[in-house]
Amino acid sequence: MFWCIFDIASREEEITRLEKQSAQPDFWSDQTTARGVMRRLAEQKRVVERWRGLEKKVADIAELVSLTEEEEDDVSLEEEIRVETEGVAARLNALELEMAFRGEYDDRNAILAIHAGAGGTESQDWAEMLMRMYLRWAERRGFDAEVLDTSLGDEAGIKSAIIAINGDYACGYLKSEHGVHRLVRLSPFDADHARHTSFVLVEVMPEAEMDIDLKMEPDDLRIDVYRSSGPGGQHMQKTSSAVRVTHLPTGLVVTCQSERSQHQNKETALKILGARLLELELEKKSEEMVRLKGKRIDAGWGSQIRSYVLHPYRMVKDHRTGYETNNTEAVLDGELDGFITAYLRSLAGKED
Repeated sequence: MFWCIFDIASREEEITRLEKQSAQPDFWSDQTTARGVMRRLAEQKRVVERWRGLEKKVADIAELVSLTEEEEDDVSLEEEIRVETEGVAARLNALELEMAFRGEYDDRNAILAIHAGAGGTESQDWAEMLMRMYLRWAERRGFDAEVLDTSLGDEAGIKSAIIAINGDYACGYLKSEHGVHRLVRLSPFDADHARHTSFVLVEVMPEAEMDIDLKMEPDDLRIDVYRSSGPGGQHMQKTSSAVRVTHLPTGLVVTCQSERSQHQNKETALKILGARLLELELEKKSEEMVRLKGKRIDAGWGSQIRSYVLHPYRMVKDHRTGYETNNTEAVLDGELDGFITAYLRSLAGKED
């Protein structure tokens, strides 16, 4: 706990420094920098308030304990202390994980992109299973999740999906999911019920704050509108509501046709594009660091991070941490915290 106390003290010092900076007469002369400072200030205050709130909760429990010394046979007090202590332990565990986040954008909302791999219907069905898994995980954590765009599969499932997951440290938690996910099962689409292996790529990107992270000039964008080709009623198919945004300097292309309104689709496409551009910048920085260290980057499609085996036995195993469970149904229903915690602790161990 001592490192946590030290970290909170350093955050309080930074709050004081940022507040002095924001009080300068010319603070808002550079609005981009000012917004970044204010966002950092709000984030630091939020973290400190949560820890100080936990500190107060511990003090309240200590008072209850002192009362039990006076009322030795008060069973209700003992039960209240037990419940409160368990709650504090759970909050402490979550906060300690959050304190371990060191990434510049770990505190951001996350944009999740899911892409079916080779294998046709099998992989497309697996992609839809993963989409449901992440939506259930977000629901369990109390995060807001919104499917921004989907491309339906030819017979079943989805070819791709983009999901926005909003919540404290959503990107920090979900970075454990970035990579290739492998499924082994008896195919429900094969008349012979043969065993199939399917692959799906999951990308996790921080949500970009346009005024702070990126400068997208109007001349850098080409925006095309066209008629939606997917389901959604006659209105979507008869009007040019679908939007394609091309970022000319990088060649990145984002399409969106999920909403009925062209304006909504444009906003969503720009949101996704912003996340992809920010991810591109992060990849460039990472590659430069690797180049300077003289190490080879190994980020191939075939290197799966996790395997989900439903036949001939049941097991989900993370190949980076070794964490595994045979409760495959629970995992596919969104119980991912064991995998996420193991991954974050492994990162903390590497940093130490």
